[in-house]
Amino acid sequence: MDQPPPSGSAQPGPAPQKTGPVSQALLDSLWDFSDAAASAQRFQQAADDTGRDEGGRAEFATQLARAFGLLGRFDDGLAVLAAVQGATEDPSDRLQARAALEHGRLLRSMDRPDDAVPFFTLAVRKAASAGAQFLALDALHMLAVSDAGHEEEWAAEGLALVDAATDDRIRRWGVALHNNIGWFLHDSGRPEEALPEFEAALRAAETVGTHEQRHLGRWAVARCLRTLGRLDEAGVLQQQLAAERPDDGFVRAELALLAQAADAADVVPPAEPTDATGVSGVAPTIEP
Repeated sequence: MDQPPPSGSAQPGPAPQKTGPVSQALLDSLWDFSDAAASAQRFQQAADDTGRDEGGRAEFATQLARAFGLLGRFDDGLAVLAAVQGATEDPSDRLQARAALEHGRLLRSMDRPDDAVPFFTLAVRKAASAGAQFLALDALHMLAVSDAGHEEEWAAEGLALVDAATDDRIRRWGVALHNNIGWFLHDSGRPEEALPEFEAALRAAETVGTHEQRHLGRWAVARCLRTLGRLDEAGVLQQQLAAERPDDGFVRAELALLAQAADAADVVPPAEPTDATGVSGVAPTIEP
């Protein structure tokens, strides 16, 4: 028969919960933007982990909502965010910033950018209150691609934060911000102004960015050079990219269009390449 433990002996208890905000480094390690389904599984597991406190699980849930958005499961994403809001008592400014940011991102993916803007502006305010510079920059970069007529203003505000930052993960936002404003200028018929922005994005990628960002940064510079009629320079860059990634559909499309332009007696703007879904005029996305 089992004997009771001696009086006063220590009793085993539940393992202490991990408390405090979830680090961006941990979120980065769980994200794979090329495989949203696998990312969703990881964030679901993290959101269900009772070894974390309520706030930490809720932060993971916001990223689950984002992954659902990338999968086109918008209703599921919105439901996750509603559950976060309903289950979390006295949410921190940081959590409110994440939830608002992902709510806005879902709405924008649903072709509702005007509805998304108030959520992004709320995310900026809450992130600033929390001292969460990374989240503030994420929200500013989303405003720069969503708030029609104010793209350059939001990008400039974000770049001012980047220029003052010393943390390389924060400085990496310069890649996305310069790239976004570059595409805004390019698609507004201002390619001469766009090229310096693409070049700045590439410099940032070479300094603090990822290998993928460097690849996409070079592609964007070459794409803008084509618009400017600098076909030889564009061709050299695209050939270099093709040697590194022979199966890159965006690179192959650009090379075909450059060849078409070079062979034409009168160079006319060729048709835009399409992405894997067949949507024309789509550039590869630079994730922060």
